Amino acid sequence: MLYMVIEKYRDRNAKAVYQRFKNHGRLMPDGLDYVNSWVTRDLERCFQIMQTDDPELLQQWVENWSDLVDFEIFPVMTSAEAALAAK
Repeated sequence: MLYMVIEKYRDRNAKAVYQRFKNHGRLMPDGLDYVNSWVTRDLERCFQIMQTDDPELLQQWVENWSDLVDFEIFPVMTSAEAALAAK
């Protein structure tokens, strides 16, 4: 299943987020896969697509970042899947 993850960097501190990423990587448990991401030009938010069959893995990952980032997570589908579902 795909998930849209919206990250809001606490205190607008993108530097701390990217420093942790540089030092430790994404800190994801096995079974959670990163698909792609986009960051707003003001470096306040990141939009990520993650994939897993176990939503609990998302919570484990969030715990590794929750001191620096506030999260919103939404199950999503591709546009092609939505078109089929809407028939």
